[in-house]
Amino acid sequence: MKIRILSLILTLCLMLSFGALLSSCNGNDTPAETTPNTTTKTNVNFMVLNGTTGFGIAPLMDKNAKGEASNNYSFSVETDASNITAALINGSVDMAALPTNAAAALNAKKPGSVQVVAVNTLGVLYLMTGEGVSITSMEDLRGKTVYCPAQNPSFILTYLCKQNGLEPGTDVTIDTTYAQPADLRTALVAGEVDIAVLPEPMVTIAKSSNDKLAVALDLTAEWDKCTTPGSLAQGCIVVRTAFANEHPDAVKSFLTEYETSINFVKENPTEAGAMIETQGVFAKGAVAAKAIPGCNICFLTGNDMKTMLTQFYTVLHGVAPASVGNAIPGDDLYYIAVE
Repeated sequence: MKIRILSLILTLCLMLSFGALLSSCNGNDTPAETTPNTTTKTNVNFMVLNGTTGFGIAPLMDKNAKGEASNNYSFSVETDASNITAALINGSVDMAALPTNAAAALNAKKPGSVQVVAVNTLGVLYLMTGEGVSITSMEDLRGKTVYCPAQNPSFILTYLCKQNGLEPGTDVTIDTTYAQPADLRTALVAGEVDIAVLPEPMVTIAKSSNDKLAVALDLTAEWDKCTTPGSLAQGCIVVRTAFANEHPDAVKSFLTEYETSINFVKENPTEAGAMIETQGVFAKGAVAAKAIPGCNICFLTGNDMKTMLTQFYTVLHGVAPASVGNAIPGDDLYYIAVE
C-alpha cells in the first residue's frame, strides 16, 4: 500500500512539472522585463497672460501643439490677470504666467496656494513724449502730468519719482485715467496726452503709428540708478503648490523646456514673433518681433529668483503695500527645486 501511494505521488509531481514546462514553452509565463515600458505625460492646465509676460512661452506652445512637449499642456491666453488668479484659487488651472505683484497678492489672499517657479520678464516700461516735449531726466517731470497705466506701472513710477525728489500729487501728477496700456497708447498716438509711460510692445506700436513720438526715458535704467540693479522683475510663472507637490517631475521638465523656449525667443525674434501671433499671445507677430529686444525677457529660478523678487517686493510694499498683499512675501512663495 505504501509503495502504491508513493508511486502515485511521484507520478503526480512529474505531471505537474511537465505541465509547467509546457506552459512556459507556450509563452503563458512571460517574464516581467519583456513588458514594454510606456511614459504617461502629465496633464497641465496652463494660462498665459497676453503680451510681454507670455512672449517667452510661445515656442513651447508651438512644440506642444505638435505633440512634442514632455507634458501634455492645455494652454489658454487671457487678457485679464484677475481671471488667471481666480482660476488658480479654484484649482482649474495648474500653472500660469502673471505679473509679479499679482503672484504676491494671490499668495497673501490664499497663503501657500501658489509658488513662483521663474521670473520671465524684467523691466519693460518706457516714458514716451509727444511732439515738442523734451524730457531727458526724472527732474524734467517736475510740474508735469504723466499718464500711466494702473497697477504695477504706476507703483514703479511713483517709486522712481520719490527717489528723485518728486512727490506725486505735489511735484508731479501721475494720472491713471487710461488704466489699460492699449488705451493709453491710443491717446498718446492721437495727441490727447503728451507724456506717457508704456510697456513694450505698446511702445513699438505707438512709434510705428506716430513718428513724432519719442522714447525719453528707459524706466529700467532709472530703476537701476535708485536700487539694486537688475531687480525690476515684472513677470513670472507660478504653479499651484498642490500641483507642484504632486507632480514635481512635471514642474522640473517644464522648467527645462521653458528655458529653451525663452532662449529661442531671444535669439530668433522673427521666428518667435510668428509663433507669438499663431499662439494668440499677441495679435501682431511682426510688432512682437521688433519689440522683443526691449522686453527684457529672462529666465531666472531658484535662490537668484528669490533674492530678486524679495528686493522688488520690498520696494513695492514701501510704495503701495496693498499691491503685494500688505506684506512682503516669505519663503513659502518661492519654488526652489531640490536636486
